[in-house]
Amino acid sequence: MIARLTRLPMNVMAVLHDCLMGAISFVLALYLRLGLRFLGYAREYWQEGAVVFAFLLLLTLLYFRTYRRVWRYTSLNDLLVIARGGTIALALFYVGMFFVVQQQGLPRSMPLLHWMCLMFCLCSSRVLVRVISDRALLQRLVSGTPVRIPVLLVGANPQAEMFIRESERSVDFPYQAIGLIDEDARQQGREIHHVRIYGKLAELEYILTKLQRKGRLPQRLLLTDHSLGREALEKLLAAATAHNLTLARLPSLTELRAGERVHDVHPIAVEDILGRPQVALDRNAMRALVAGKRVLITGAGGSIGSELVRQVAGYGPAELLLYEQSEYALYEIDRELCGLAPNLVRHATIGDVRDNEQLQRSFARFKPEIVFHAAAIKHVPLSESNPDQAILTNILGSKQVADACVAHGVAAMVQISTDKAVNPTSVMGASKRAAEIYCQMLAQDGAPTRFITVRFGNVLNSAGSVVPLFQKQLAAGGPITVTHKDMVRYFMTIAEAVQLVLQAAALGSTQPERAQIFVLDMGAPVRIEELACQMIRLAGLRPYEDVAIEFTGLRPGEKLFEELFYDAENLGATAHQSIRLAQARSVDRVQILRAIGDLLHAARAGEVQQLRALLKSVVHEYQLPDASTAA
Repeated sequence: MIARLTRLPMNVMAVLHDCLMGAISFVLALYLRLGLRFLGYAREYWQEGAVVFAFLLLLTLLYFRTYRRVWRYTSLNDLLVIARGGTIALALFYVGMFFVVQQQGLPRSMPLLHWMCLMFCLCSSRVLVRVISDRALLQRLVSGTPVRIPVLLVGANPQAEMFIRESERSVDFPYQAIGLIDEDARQQGREIHHVRIYGKLAELEYILTKLQRKGRLPQRLLLTDHSLGREALEKLLAAATAHNLTLARLPSLTELRAGERVHDVHPIAVEDILGRPQVALDRNAMRALVAGKRVLITGAGGSIGSELVRQVAGYGPAELLLYEQSEYALYEIDRELCGLAPNLVRHATIGDVRDNEQLQRSFARFKPEIVFHAAAIKHVPLSESNPDQAILTNILGSKQVADACVAHGVAAMVQISTDKAVNPTSVMGASKRAAEIYCQMLAQDGAPTRFITVRFGNVLNSAGSVVPLFQKQLAAGGPITVTHKDMVRYFMTIAEAVQLVLQAAALGSTQPERAQIFVLDMGAPVRIEELACQMIRLAGLRPYEDVAIEFTGLRPGEKLFEELFYDAENLGATAHQSIRLAQARSVDRVQILRAIGDLLHAARAGEVQQLRALLKSVVHEYQLPDASTAA
């Protein structure tokens, strides 16, 4: 170890420094206790004692690996290690001194006085180096406290502590925490790094008024607690709006691990307001579903399909086949997957589920064991104006994927469906219900493939959804257009929807039934008008005053509210609180095949006028539009 130190000049300097400080500390302690009299009083041992103690100190500091620590980054933990080593060296030294001098000429107060001198000599130089090296601290001492944005932190937790600590350490930190609020009443009146915890969220109005009287009103509310529910977030947003404050959140732990800084705050998004607390997931079951298996995902470049790709890739499949008709969408998700899972064997295939020959070739070549079918036309108004294309993609495409699964012995096909398939009033909803019926029929006939349908509502920020539309209208200054004042919809985030799809698929793989329809718990429905108002408030504006909201009337195929299941499906609970199981109804195979055959023949021929009537022969619950609104 000594030989290694001689090759490191900085370590040699540190060793010499500590030996010198050890010797000086002993002499200094004698001087403080005896004055200059120590030259005569302790003449028999002070020189030898200084050398022996310096040697003992070096040995203990080497034992504790003190010289691996860089002085310019000295921390409290480093000083504690030095204190431990110095204390042990002192104990050994004075035990030895007792036997040598038999307490003759050695004052009894020496050990304590010596320890104090030693700690000063060893630690002061290290702290001084740290201060000189810390440019931020020096700049703060020279230029004073910089002007920062005052913020009120919501949540007294480790993330808040990290934020406050970083604000004290960094001279260019943009924010100054002036207080905290927290739901734990026991925290009230306490402090985190001299920042006071004022009270609960329910007392926010009073706290803001109190801070305003003191001239310390924050300019921003910063959310540190990412588990707050919808009601709490709405209260925060209302309070922020009332006091002309902006509402933002600190980066999550995941975002910090991804390289974001603690002060890289994010605006509160509408999904944060409409979201629900995270539900517990059985990730072991989800991993067992796909780990080591060949997985095919149709519509891999779409909103749901691309998130399926990301999450499935994280569970270690043997191979992943991305099947997508859009070249650009496929390129984007394939490039992203290359960074997320570079070692995963993947195949990017430009393909259309309506092309049966290509579909069969892909199945024969890659031999998938699990298929997630996410390819679909989902835009209601476009489906109404192009019913033949919606039917060919949503029914023919789904039929051909299901047939390929059966023909090639796929263990399970997971079909992404929609709440619009329940009592449908649109071509899109009816076509998705027809796809459900066809898969139920195959399972009823004893197909080897397990068919799992997952039905849920609107997905926030998916392509063609209402949120991106509102964002564009808001960016243009308004107005925001809402079809009807009383329209309500179920919402969930893309990530949450896909997590529950995988969870439902894992549950379905253990069920005895070969055809299952899982319904995701979407929480309480949201009024579209209120969604528009929340997005306006999040932008720091006032609904109907700064930004107008216009009601344009229901579009063809739209309903005021959606349903998630039929009464006859006898919805039941599953092992997961957010997933329900709907009982699949039996169907007449001959009738369904004939009706679907006639429908697909008319769609291929472009006989648009007959399509809706033929669609109703497949989906009896389909509510035909008035003749004046039909295409």
